[in-house]
Amino acid sequence: MKISDIISSFKPKRLDFPVLSADHAEHVIYLTEKGYTKLAADHLLHREMIGRLDETVGNIIRRFNLIFNKIFLEHENCGATEYEESVQLCARIYDVLIQMALNFIGLEKEIIGFSDAESNGAYLKIVETLKSFEDMERNRMRDGAQIAEAVTGAILSDMSKVMSGFYRPPGSMLAHMAKEIEKNIDWSNILTSFLNSAKNQIQSNVYYRLIKAGICKFGNDYALGLRWLRHLGFVQVSTNPVLAAASYDDDPSLWDSYKGEDLCPDFKSEIEEDCEMLEKPYLFSDELAAKGTEVSIWPNLVVFRPIAVASNMRHGMVSLQLNPNIADDFEKSFREALKIYLDAEKFLRKYDHYLLWGYSASFEHGRPNIVFKVAGSSPAAIMLTRKLESLGIGTNNTVTFAVSQEVELILAKISGRAEAVKKGIRPTTVYETNMGGRLDDHIREVQAEELLREALKKSRSADEDLRMLSEALNAWEEIKDKTSMDDKIRIICSRRFLSPLNKEPFISFLAEHGVPYASRDKVADYLARLEEDISYCGILVTKRVYEIFFSQENRPKWISYIQSKFNLTPEQAEMVLQGIDVLPASKRKPKETLLTLGSMHVTHTEFPNHQINVLLESRKTGFNLENYRDSILWNVDSEVVFRLSAGWKETADNFIKAYELTPEQSRILGEVGVANLHKYGTRGLKPAEWGSYGATVKTMGEFSRSYEEFKRKCVEFALKLGRA
Repeated sequence: MKISDIISSFKPKRLDFPVLSADHAEHVIYLTEKGYTKLAADHLLHREMIGRLDETVGNIIRRFNLIFNKIFLEHENCGATEYEESVQLCARIYDVLIQMALNFIGLEKEIIGFSDAESNGAYLKIVETLKSFEDMERNRMRDGAQIAEAVTGAILSDMSKVMSGFYRPPGSMLAHMAKEIEKNIDWSNILTSFLNSAKNQIQSNVYYRLIKAGICKFGNDYALGLRWLRHLGFVQVSTNPVLAAASYDDDPSLWDSYKGEDLCPDFKSEIEEDCEMLEKPYLFSDELAAKGTEVSIWPNLVVFRPIAVASNMRHGMVSLQLNPNIADDFEKSFREALKIYLDAEKFLRKYDHYLLWGYSASFEHGRPNIVFKVAGSSPAAIMLTRKLESLGIGTNNTVTFAVSQEVELILAKISGRAEAVKKGIRPTTVYETNMGGRLDDHIREVQAEELLREALKKSRSADEDLRMLSEALNAWEEIKDKTSMDDKIRIICSRRFLSPLNKEPFISFLAEHGVPYASRDKVADYLARLEEDISYCGILVTKRVYEIFFSQENRPKWISYIQSKFNLTPEQAEMVLQGIDVLPASKRKPKETLLTLGSMHVTHTEFPNHQINVLLESRKTGFNLENYRDSILWNVDSEVVFRLSAGWKETADNFIKAYELTPEQSRILGEVGVANLHKYGTRGLKPAEWGSYGATVKTMGEFSRSYEEFKRKCVEFALKLGRA
């Protein structure tokens, strides 16, 4: 067998319970020999290791040195089975040392509390050790350092998986980083050059620099590649039905061949003992989809587990969206959330036994570093948010586009968290998502439809003109079989075909029909300004929500209000508000990140292909991180707001609903003491209107379709397994 095949064929061995390690170094050796290299490396990421890291790493290296020398002394006289076992053990030793080194050059070390001197000293010892091990392999093996090459190749391959089976160019930032790291590998000195190249890619990255400078926090809007993003300083991950399904596309081993190097099961192992479920899986379709979702996020929980423990649940949260088909049913959603939460607690108690072995029991083992994504598609979201928060179970409201939605749900968070704090339950960090890019898309689509309908009123042959426009926009195949004019207009004006708004065919079409001008140049300028204005809709909502709760002027007023309303101490009131973050999401352009950065109460969630765009933006001449510090507090040109509010009727109406408060919210803000209430308006979406708002309808439709498709795949897999 090829060396790479020998290494990839290995599956971790069952761990003992309870584990009988004598010290931390022996525990790392034990986990490595069993095949749990990432768990072994993460074992050292604990606050009680501060001041002891140098000695512990030295002890680990001493023992690995003995093992490595023994392997190569005996390998020439061993049989085929022993040879394969030796290759696999060498690979695991390489991998655990690499994972340890990456932990010490990444920003995890700062959350743990290691000093630069302590972490850098450990890193240099590991680099020196890996160099000596690779030299030993070259001297003893006939074909050079094939094991070292295979291990680094596997790491780079895993980085490149992100978005490999899903979505569209430009691909992921991690895939880009993998290529850059590989360019600088010296194949005569593989492991040292790999780590030095990785260190440069990590520490020069714009996200690492933003986070290290305290300018903002970041999370990942995707379920894979999280260890590398943790090294960059990312502290959160968001998932939804689309992304859970994408995990299986990128990494098909999640179905039935996941290696379980982090104690996480694959889908097959989770369901193969359930005879009833396998016999009639179509009767258990939602249960199967829930299991499939759990399988996709358990690895996320363990990646972020060390920083969740070290920060006492302030960092390292995993956002999991509940079944979108029951989002408007409080009882069903609450039942599902409790089931998943208790499943996570059961899994993490076992994981914590190994991760936290030998440390004091000051941290509550098994408490899930999970928050549930509660869709703001109906008033049920308010009840569910308040209830989960009151139990110390965090929430991340999603399908949220409007200031009034987000204000209402933050108020529900505050109420639930106050109840938890009074009972002595320490709350986790929680999030209020703003789907800014999706709001922009919706407003753009409404605007495009208004313009197109107006042009068609002036057309002599609407059907023929619509056909010509759809062909020019490559939309004809989608609309040719549609009988409804409304359906045709909706498809043509969708983000898929008409983003940006000022595409050449649309400019020419409107000018030809004199909407709003007969001059092509005037139409081009008009649409360019509209597109630019619309690109600020999500940004404006984010800024307004942040200002209402977390501006320097308003935050102290909320602390006083929370203290008084819920009869809390000042410390308890601070605890309630301190852990609530605004979460800008669904971004399309770098400015949506760069113009909403905040040093407090902000965590951005970034999609992998958005990350690469921000990275490339940061490499432009003149870019300076400090120019964006607390940019979330900057004002947007008031003319932009005026044009959005006073433009075409449907577009303006949709923007106003997203940008203003409700009368009841205005009253509450008055009680808090928020000044200048008139500027926030009172025409915002009311809870009863959330579900019918266009952006909500579109997003929930997409989530439901993705959920149903993923559910179908889970049922099909169970059917095949049942027949096998």
